[in-house]
Amino acid sequence: MKIIILAGGGGTRLFPLSRTKYPKQFLKLEGKESLFTQTVQRFLPLVKPADIVVVTNKEYVHHVKNELFACGAEAAHVVLEPVGRNTAPAIALAANYCGEELGVDPTEVLFVTPSDHIIRPVGLFVETVRQVEKLATKGHVVTCGIKPQQAETGYGYIQAGEPYEAGFKVSSFKEKPDKETAEQYLAAGNYYWNSGMFGFTVGTFQQELQKFQPEIFALSQQPLELLLAEFESMPGISIDYAVAEKSQQVVMLPFTAYWNDIGSWDAIYDVLDKDADGNALQGDCLPLACSNTLMMGRSRLIAGIGLEDLLIVETDDVIVVAKRGESQQVKELVNVLKEKGRREAEEHTTGYRPWGSWTVLGEGPGYKIKKITVNPGQRLSLQMHYHRSEHWVVISGTAKVHIDGQEYMVPENKSIFVPQCAKHYMENPGRVLLEIIEVQNGCYLEEDDIVRFEDKYGRC
Repeated sequence: MKIIILAGGGGTRLFPLSRTKYPKQFLKLEGKESLFTQTVQRFLPLVKPADIVVVTNKEYVHHVKNELFACGAEAAHVVLEPVGRNTAPAIALAANYCGEELGVDPTEVLFVTPSDHIIRPVGLFVETVRQVEKLATKGHVVTCGIKPQQAETGYGYIQAGEPYEAGFKVSSFKEKPDKETAEQYLAAGNYYWNSGMFGFTVGTFQQELQKFQPEIFALSQQPLELLLAEFESMPGISIDYAVAEKSQQVVMLPFTAYWNDIGSWDAIYDVLDKDADGNALQGDCLPLACSNTLMMGRSRLIAGIGLEDLLIVETDDVIVVAKRGESQQVKELVNVLKEKGRREAEEHTTGYRPWGSWTVLGEGPGYKIKKITVNPGQRLSLQMHYHRSEHWVVISGTAKVHIDGQEYMVPENKSIFVPQCAKHYMENPGRVLLEIIEVQNGCYLEEDDIVRFEDKYGRC
């Protein structure tokens, strides 16, 4: 069995923590491990890391590779979508990769999963996946259904039909309903939330894809190099629309482990531990006479007085306040920010790169101050700026700096000046994190004022 983890989505419903350039699968919501890392670790009792294929894109590839390394799964395969085309083309790309690069045959089972869900306990999840594998080997498209706990309007639904082995044949898939319809589904008792997890053999998937989506099938049968070159011409369609809603081979296995797709701040509130007054608190929070309220802080104190049924989420550049039950509208907030051209919709004040990260500490006319971290053994590209000079002060570690062909070692508490238009790069030759404060001066200080000449990460 091969595990296909879909990690290319750029969800907006957990703004301001989740941004286009830092989506929710990389958030650490319950401790030190991100949702993506938790997803990978759930499968390690089932398969070797080399049996895991992660589908993502170039914007997130360094996040994926860093987290795979950190959780001991660096042998997993990473496949890059040239553009986002929804889940059906992503799975078709993964199936092609499995056939061409891993040598799987049509009888091999693929278990497809999103990368941003909370599932526990792991043992019960592992047993469910084994049951999915067993059903999939019989030629079925197997989906996992979650017994609804309330009339949820944020999920699609699966209507269970007649019993079949450990599950049910699927009568129909339903779109996200309004509140009244969701209550009818809950009362009926044979409707389940659609988890987005599927299992099937390569042969079954390709057979159903050829039957219902011949365009995707034809493109996906090309050699991998050609498929990647023509991937942009793929229709953008989900696996649900493309195959599951049309196939006569679909069966549903009830999923009895705890599941939460973390699709809203209301879902986050449900997951987190609460105090005696029903408050979920993360960060530096001080609730006075507050009840049933989420307070999540990152960089400053959040103090609340007499609050009830509110969601408060703070980052160093945005504060979002909403009523509980209304957090699905956060997506509309992000759309408005994008229409207004606001930077906050796309990125944090911290930007992540293959070599480390940078955080904007302050800025104004003609200057910008950043904290830059460079991981051990990593280096920035050989580059030049037309419109700015830079002054670097090392606060931790030692920097090796090249400026116009000259090499300088800059230890802790020392600094170096990089003139405007000078070719330069910095690297961390040591074994500890390199941290510097960078002061930029110039008439234009945006990230696109970078001319790269050499780059070990292929960004030239």
